[in-house]
This record gives sequence, structure tokens and C-alpha cells, in this order.
Amino acid sequence: MNFWKTYGATMAAFATISVIGFVILIIMGIKFLSMLNLEIPQQVVKPQTVLCIDLAENIVDAPRVSTFGEFDATTMTFSEPLTLVHAISAIEHAATDSNIKGICIKIDGMGSANVANIEELRAAIKRFKASGKFVVAYDDNYTQSDYYLASVADHVILQPEGSLEWRGVSFTSIYLKGLLDKIDAKVEVFRPDDCKYKSAVETFTRSSMSQEDREQMEAVANTIWDGIVEDVALSRNLDAEHIKQLAANLDVSLANEALDAGLIDEIGYEDALYDYFKKRGIATNAMNSFNMVTLGEYSSIIHANWSRIPFKAGSDVHVTPNENLVAVLYADGEIVDGNMFMDNYVYGTMLAAQLRQLRLDGNTKAVVLRVNSPGGSALASDVVWREMVLLQKKKPLVVSMGGAAASGGYYISVPADFIYADRSTLTGSIGVFGVMFNLQTTLQKHLGVTFDAAGTSPEASGISLAAPISKRQREQINKGVNQIYNTFTSHVAEGRNMSLDSVLEVAEGRVWSGTQALELGLVDGIGGITEAIALSADLADLGNNFTIYEMCPPPTPLEELIDSISSLFFAPSAMAMPSYKEAVNKLIKDNLFIFNYRGIQCIMPNKVEINL
Repeated sequence: MNFWKTYGATMAAFATISVIGFVILIIMGIKFLSMLNLEIPQQVVKPQTVLCIDLAENIVDAPRVSTFGEFDATTMTFSEPLTLVHAISAIEHAATDSNIKGICIKIDGMGSANVANIEELRAAIKRFKASGKFVVAYDDNYTQSDYYLASVADHVILQPEGSLEWRGVSFTSIYLKGLLDKIDAKVEVFRPDDCKYKSAVETFTRSSMSQEDREQMEAVANTIWDGIVEDVALSRNLDAEHIKQLAANLDVSLANEALDAGLIDEIGYEDALYDYFKKRGIATNAMNSFNMVTLGEYSSIIHANWSRIPFKAGSDVHVTPNENLVAVLYADGEIVDGNMFMDNYVYGTMLAAQLRQLRLDGNTKAVVLRVNSPGGSALASDVVWREMVLLQKKKPLVVSMGGAAASGGYYISVPADFIYADRSTLTGSIGVFGVMFNLQTTLQKHLGVTFDAAGTSPEASGISLAAPISKRQREQINKGVNQIYNTFTSHVAEGRNMSLDSVLEVAEGRVWSGTQALELGLVDGIGGITEAIALSADLADLGNNFTIYEMCPPPTPLEELIDSISSLFFAPSAMAMPSYKEAVNKLIKDNLFIFNYRGIQCIMPNKVEINL
């Protein structure tokens, strides 16, 4: 019997090791193919080349934690998402690249970018036009966000049977009260009386928007829409009120309607795009086609002196041998408690450790924190806030807000010397809440599951999903909610140099657009990551003598193992990033509901979708 037990265990171990080894070999093989795939594109930009912005890649704020999460099964390759700083750097570089003759906006890829990132891309393309090079746009169908980007072009072409979407901006929320009622689930909400705009909790308690939520979201939608209309009207030389009316009446959809309204310049097929190239003097190559390079390809070609620093806990000094370092760090995703890395989440203890490392590093002269977060855990936000305060006391600290920097995302931003927001950024939402679920009836009535307990006191069992909240527990939660709200508003008053009364007037859990936030004093300027980097270097008196680095997550143990094995056979892929000095010189989650909210939350209104 012992022989068979030992034999079985041995065979099981052998099978496990074999499977793991096989998987590693497959991943190594795929990685090798990916490396080969990356080496095939041209290593230098050929003369007479057009830079094509097709959004085939997802343009994201922060680098992904794991490259394995970016595996494309259709091409059997690993691909790194195009970060916003990569994209903007490529566009800025193209303006001075004699081989790049113009930009073609041809949005036929499957990638995506949020509204704020499109705003920053558009601004970069507008700056590119100052070089005198052309920008042309072509698409079979323009969504509204596609058209917003394309409208900056000198010449906009639409396919004859295509369409152009022009309808305005709206926010859509999901409400679960009906579902919870059907399963006999009870929800108890805790929020300060002053936080009447803190509408994330309404997902569980209402079937439609409250008056306060509708008020704040309509105001935000209008300011975002005003910014889009202003940009389009300026680029297209149209009256802003006229094109607003076109959207309100849905007067534009077909190609001829878009042409008559002045939103496009030409109705034509794709060959019209190539005719435009010829008119601008672009010569064809030996294959009788045009030299084109995608934004992703171009950003990888122009890599220079901007590298990534993998974060390692406990490494407190000299994260890089280079002197005069401007570090770019990311808070991208929902803020949660913990000490790890994961895409779409900001772990408070880990982000605080990264900030501490930059504070203690003698070579780091300034820091830019890019925040793209709806908020999250109040505790984790406070942990990060403390390190932001300590960092700001020692060296320049600039925050660049992306699509959202609200609630906890705003909480961690307020210690900065200067805060930039995009006009379409969702920020503010200064408030807190707690949500507790009682599934006692659900479990008993629908599943036949009951619970009972014995302990030293009625409160010994703590808060449970399977029991109602006691009076004493309710008092304790309310006490904590009110204390954190007082702490949050006090931090804002201190960080923004505002009186507490002034903060309370713009708090109440209300979300604001970047435009509104600037008017209210919650941010310091409208701008993107480019402006933030330029200002941080200026505040540190670095002149042109500095290097920019991203702080990025460390490789996982599996990735380290595969990389070490791969390096024995294949040349390691470069980690270099594009140079950003030229741009600097020029300019000197998941919204799905969850039942396991833990602790008191600093999270923005629970919007499922921004309809742009």
C-alpha cells in the first residue's frame, strides 16, 4: 500500500512539473515569436512617411502590471499597451522628424482611449500642426469620440455610405434596488448628512437618479460638452451654438448631412485619402504605396533616454544611477487596501512605499503622479495622502489628473504643489460612505441557510452579511463615516489653502468636471501629462539637464523566471522609453457593483458609462 501511495505521489508530482514546464516552454515560444514580430517592422522611419493614428492599440494611462495580460491570441504575440505619455511623446517627436510629412487619423482599429486621453491626444496633434505639416482624417464611420479627435485635422473625409455621430454627452448609471428586492436582500447606507451628492450608494437603494445626482451629472455633462463643442467649432470654423443645435436635433448622421453642416470637408472612399497625400507632395515607394507607420510602431522606434524603473520594496535610495531624475508614477484604478500590484487597482500600502522610495532617493529631483482613479478605500487613501505630504515637503510634486481623480483619487492629490486636470476629468466628490448588506432573509428564504452564534457578548460576532446591524454597530459606523469626512475636508482645506467653510461649500460628495474644478479652486490648471512634467522640472530648477523615468510594477516571479530562461537564448527586449525632452522644452473600475465594500469608502458616483 505504501508503495502505491509513494508511486502515485511521485507520478502526480512528475505530471505537475511536466505541465508547468510545458506551459513555460509554450510561453517562452510565444514570447520569442512576439520578439521576432516586434523586430520585423522598420527600425528607422523612411523618408516621405505618414504617421497613422488608428487607435489599434489601447491608449492607457499606466503600463500594465503583467505583459501576459496583453497576449493577442490572433497574432500569438505579447503586446504592450500604448501609454498616453508614449503616444504624446511620439506625436511631439514627429513634429521635428524630417521623415514624417504628416499625420493621418484613420480610426479603424479596435483599441480605445478615455475622453480625457483623447483630449490630450487632440491637443498634441494641434501642437503638431504648428510645425506646418498636414493632418488629415478618414473613416468609414465616425463615432462622436472619433470625430472629436478627427475634427482637429486640416481635412476630414467620410465614406459615402458612412455616418457621423453627433448627439452630446450623457452619463448612465445602473440601479440594483429591484434586483435586491427580488432576492430579499437589505442594504443599509451610511453617509454624512452633508454628502447628499455621494450617489454611489444609490446604486443599491434607488431605481433611478436622485434629484441631487441628476443635478451634478447634468452640470458635468454640460461642461464637458461645452469643451468639446468649443474645440470642434474652433477647428472647423463653425458657430458653437449652431453645432450644439445640430446635436440636440440629431440633424447630422449621413455623410451628406455632415458635409452640409461643415463637420467634414469631403465625401469619398479610402482612395480619396491617398489622393490627398499626393496633393501634399507625398511620393509613393517602390511598391507604389505610401510609407505609413502607426503611432505604436513609431513610439517604439524613437525610444531614447526615458526608461522604466521596476519598483522593489526596501530599495530606499538611488533607484537609478542617473542624476536629476523626474519620476512619473501612476495611481491608475480603484484604491484598495493592501500591498501588491494588480491591473485596475491601486493598493494603498504599495503606492505609499513607491512614494517613499522616490522621496528618499537622492537622484529624484521631482515627481509627477498621474491619477486616474474613481477613489476607493478611505483608509488606503489616507495612507497614500501621508506619503504625498512627506514627499511634497522634500521635493516638487505635481499631479496630472486623467479621466477621473475623484473622491479617494482627489484625496491623494491634494498635497501636491500643483494639480493639472483635463477639462473632461471627473474630480472632487469630496465625501465618504459605507454600505452594509444583510442577506439573512435571502439565505434563509431562498437557500434554507441559517446562522446562529454564541459568544462573550451580543456584539462579539461583529458585522455579518447574515444578520442585521445592531444599534451599537450602526452608531460606530456613523461615527467613523463622520470622522473621515471631517478628516477629508480638513486635508483639502490644508492642501488647497482654502478655508474649511469654502471646502464644505464645494464638497458634499459632489463630482465636478476639470473645468468646474478650476473655477472652484480644486485644481490649479487645465493641462495634461506634458504640462505636468514640464512644470515639475521647472519647479526643481533643472533646466534641460534631467532624465524622465516611469516607476513601474516589478515583474512577477513567473515573468522573472521566464525572462531569465529566455535571456539564455534570446536577446532581452529593450525597456527604453521615448525621449520627452523636446516636448518639455516646448511647453515648460471597474464600475460594476460589488457586495463586499469593506470599511468606509471614498469613491465617486458609480457611473457605469460616460456616453460620448
